[in-house]
Amino acid sequence: MKSSDLPSTGFLRVHQIIGDKRRGVPPLLPISKSSWWSGIAKGVYPKPIKISPRCSAWKVSDIQALIARLGEGGGSAEPIQKTTRRTICPKA
Repeated sequence: MKSSDLPSTGFLRVHQIIGDKRRGVPPLLPISKSSWWSGIAKGVYPKPIKISPRCSAWKVSDIQALIARLGEGGGSAEPIQKTTRRTICPKA
């Protein structure tokens, strides 16, 4: 599956992102399953959405943004910038 073949909305399972030779699914990102989960823990890759207790999926839009970010950065895998605001209170 090429990134251009992705649907505009929906979800992807891990085998659709990193590929699965047994199912004949080519990878969007050529990394191992352990590297994928490690990257999620480090904040490099987007967090999944739990569909059920044993089923995780990723938004197509998150994976498209990841592919675009990796393509722009020359393949560098930098942590995803968090969008939460922190208020720092000055010391009294």
